[in-house]
Amino acid sequence: MALEEYKRKRRFEETPEPPPEVASQPGDRFVVQMHDATRLHYDFRLEMKGVLKSWAVPKGPSLDPADKRLAMQVEDHPVSYFDFEGNIPENNYGAGTVLVWDVGTWEPLSPVQKDGKYLPGTEKDAAAMLAKGDLKFRLHGKRLRGDFALVKMKGRRPGSKGTEWLMIKKHDQYIVEGYEIEGYDTSVLTNRTLEEIAGDAGSREWKSRPTGRGKLKAAWLADAIARVEKKKKLTTEGTEEHNGNKTRKNKVAPAIGKSDGESAKASVISVPSVVKGFPEVASTPVRRPMPTTIHPMLAESVDEPFDGEEWLFEIKWDGYRAITFIENGKARLVSRNQNDLTPRYPELKDLPQFIEAKNAILDGEVAALDEEGRASFSLMQQRTGFRPGGRRAAANADVPVLYYAFDLLYLDGYDWRKVPLEDRKKKLASVLAAGGALRYSDHYERQGKALFEIAKKKGLEGILAKKRHSIYEERRSREWLKIKIRHRVECVVGGYTEPEGSRAHFGSLVLGLYDKEKRLIHVGQVGSGFDQNLLDEIWQMLKKLETKKNPFFGEVEALRKTFWVKPELVAEVEYAEWTGGITSGKLAGTGPKLRAPVFLGLRDDKNPTDCLLEEAV
Repeated sequence: MALEEYKRKRRFEETPEPPPEVASQPGDRFVVQMHDATRLHYDFRLEMKGVLKSWAVPKGPSLDPADKRLAMQVEDHPVSYFDFEGNIPENNYGAGTVLVWDVGTWEPLSPVQKDGKYLPGTEKDAAAMLAKGDLKFRLHGKRLRGDFALVKMKGRRPGSKGTEWLMIKKHDQYIVEGYEIEGYDTSVLTNRTLEEIAGDAGSREWKSRPTGRGKLKAAWLADAIARVEKKKKLTTEGTEEHNGNKTRKNKVAPAIGKSDGESAKASVISVPSVVKGFPEVASTPVRRPMPTTIHPMLAESVDEPFDGEEWLFEIKWDGYRAITFIENGKARLVSRNQNDLTPRYPELKDLPQFIEAKNAILDGEVAALDEEGRASFSLMQQRTGFRPGGRRAAANADVPVLYYAFDLLYLDGYDWRKVPLEDRKKKLASVLAAGGALRYSDHYERQGKALFEIAKKKGLEGILAKKRHSIYEERRSREWLKIKIRHRVECVVGGYTEPEGSRAHFGSLVLGLYDKEKRLIHVGQVGSGFDQNLLDEIWQMLKKLETKKNPFFGEVEALRKTFWVKPELVAEVEYAEWTGGITSGKLAGTGPKLRAPVFLGLRDDKNPTDCLLEEAV
């Protein structure tokens, strides 16, 4: 098997490197990776026959034909290794830091010259030359360009394994006499140095596209964020006044949902650390016993993204929120409504191994990633066995989950909840070594609009904005804001309508949300998003909850006969927008209505009483 040696050398439960999978489609890319392992060297890889043919080049490739670089052929690597950049943990094969030094495409050259020049060859030519030990090729990279040859050395030294080759630059317009590779020490993907990658907690995870079990983070997010980060300096300079006065920062956050010229009525005002009516912020954690119960801090919804010096921005993971208690080497995960999630995710029992602490409390999200590295709620339902219709089935262990930790609440005898968020996250990053199923959910400063556009382009659920000085409050707070891209809402199922035509069981689910007075307000019906199996499964649940009492307050507008059920089910729906129902800033009894809702699934991790009209609208 092409990647058997690659697989044999690695423990994939420990290393962030991609799994051994042969690509089904042919490719013509090449990559050079700077690898600071036992000693610094460069790994040169050509995409051939579904794998990356690989050579370790101690001194690195050269553009000077006078340099004949030793290249030791090593095991084939998977094509997904192409943009791997990060840290391979100690005690693993190849432990050290990896940087993507160059990328591009390549083409084989015909082994026979014409008029003193090499012409493009074929895949058959490439295979024959590789087998013969004289591979000629042309590179189209960011740093390496022109014609090269890899020539296998025939003379064997004592103890040689026959893997020695020479990498030689051919004479063409791209030669650079006296070429010094040391002058190029940054990644062509993220513009970082080895030292920056080695010191980045986020680089302890694979930045490439996940394959197979989908355990790892996609490169597009890291690369896009790196481009955003490069704009920080320009953004900071743009906040300075041009009249020579000192920069004034953090007085008022941008208006939420307003353009620059509109009123700032919706603005969020910064407050000092200690102000009457606001919680006190502590500069250091407080020594106290470990809490046994934590209710997660929740974010309020806003419609539009914004930038702000005093804000930290995070990706919103589309999974299940979970507080993780770590005590004496064991992990216990608890949902937002205090259900024990630990038995659902046996692979998360290893979380304590990656935290330098005996006792800790983390806040984070359990997520399942799709093939593009995006958190998928549908995959989460498959993983847990909670089908869209609500019926519990056998959990699908082939769908792996990750735990994205984004906050630290308690650590070895000290309560961190009143310490500012920015300091909590710094401490979290310092004690967490991402590995196994644990990831550090990083934040990005100031650039909320840019991060939102990245998330929107990649089809993510949305982003979060958190005040960098916010403390951890066990309630919903405007210190944390969520900005969703695809409009979603969790609604209470209070009834169903009779079916129409050939449809069985029911036509639509009647939905509601609770107002401030704890009254269930009707917000519409959802009749799309169901197949026959789903109709059958949900119907069995509805029959058990039937009641003659209308659970809604006020009028229920439905075109067909309605039947009532006890308000115990929570449905997640996607919708286009809210229409009508609210006038003069007051919530009318009939409520606003969902436009073009589509049923996504039932949520067993949400309490019906948490489905709030004011928060959703």
